[in-house]
Amino acid sequence: MASKRVDFDSLVPVDTESPPERGIVLFGKDLSQIPCFRNSFLYGISIGIGVGFLAFLKTSRPQLSSHIGFGTFSGTTLCYWFSCRYKWSKDLKGVEELQKLMQQHVMYEGSDKERELESKIKTA
Repeated sequence: MASKRVDFDSLVPVDTESPPERGIVLFGKDLSQIPCFRNSFLYGISIGIGVGFLAFLKTSRPQLSSHIGFGTFSGTTLCYWFSCRYKWSKDLKGVEELQKLMQQHVMYEGSDKERELESKIKTA
């Protein structure tokens, strides 16, 4: 009887170091790494195309409808960008504050300071 030999090296996947995929680079920055960039442009493009198409259906003037579409794209992109970045900054600030409080809690755990703080919380 012929023995079957199993090559275990072929069964284990080898993790080859492939360079990370880079997105579109503009002025040395990878645009895919900028928070809120993708969503703001997707919303701006879709709403700009929709409004431009509706303007063309209403007026039948291609130049005017393209101006309206581009203006709507620009306005939507900027409005969504600023509101998204504000929310992102606010959330980031909250996470940093929470991390600081968690570090303080670990530092005070089991000490007299923790018992003092818990007694203050109970009396409040």
